[in-house]
Amino acid sequence: MAENKTQPTTASVDAYLLSTAAPKMREDAMALKKIMEEETGEIAVMWGESIVGFGTYKYHYPSGRKGEFLIAGFSPRKAAISLYLMACMEAKFENLFAQLGHYKTGASCVYIKKLSDVNETVLRELIKQSFNFMKEKYPS
Repeated sequence: MAENKTQPTTASVDAYLLSTAAPKMREDAMALKKIMEEETGEIAVMWGESIVGFGTYKYHYPSGRKGEFLIAGFSPRKAAISLYLMACMEAKFENLFAQLGHYKTGASCVYIKKLSDVNETVLRELIKQSFNFMKEKYPS
């Protein structure tokens, strides 16, 4: 079986975030790191070259594929901040999304242009609930 291409590294999260070219994106990324650390209780770790991750879960699919991946994370991309909330597409989170603010979604990702586009209280709750859902679904 092939391993996931995206693996945790020992690279500095702060160095990566501080290298973000756009000043506002850099500021939002540093703030989001703090929010995610507070809501997950996990320390930020670089996954690959561009994803900041929090916590891990082990999966084993019926196909036999198994591995480990981050439970929550984000990446400051050129067009938007990609939030990786592995449980966010569950129907149980619809109410939170209705209150979140301006965002787009796609396959376990939530895209926001800037942190001020979303309600921080709702974002914190979404991160916490999604993280806890994954911890329950995939106990270590």
